[in-house]
Amino acid sequence: MSRSTSAIVRNPLLRLPSAQRIADLPPEAREAFQALMQDIRVDARDLAEKCWKKHKAPMAAYWKAVSVYAGHSARLARTKK
Repeated sequence: MSRSTSAIVRNPLLRLPSAQRIADLPPEAREAFQALMQDIRVDARDLAEKCWKKHKAPMAAYWKAVSVYAGHSARLARTKK
C-alpha cells in the first residue's frame, strides 16, 4: 500500500487556516520560525528517546508526537507557496 503524495496528507497542518499566514511571513520571520520549530523537534525527539530508555512509554509517545508536530510546523515555513 503506497502513501499518498498529497501535501495535506503528508502535513495535516496545511489544513489549518493560519498555515497560510506562516507562508506569508517575511523571509527572515519564516527562517526564525523554522529554526525554532527545528530546535523543538530535535529536543523533543531526544526527550522521547530518553523516556523510552527509562521505560516511560507514555511520556516517550508524548514527546514523539511533539517532535512530529514541530517538524510539520517547521515545514510550513520552508518555502513560500
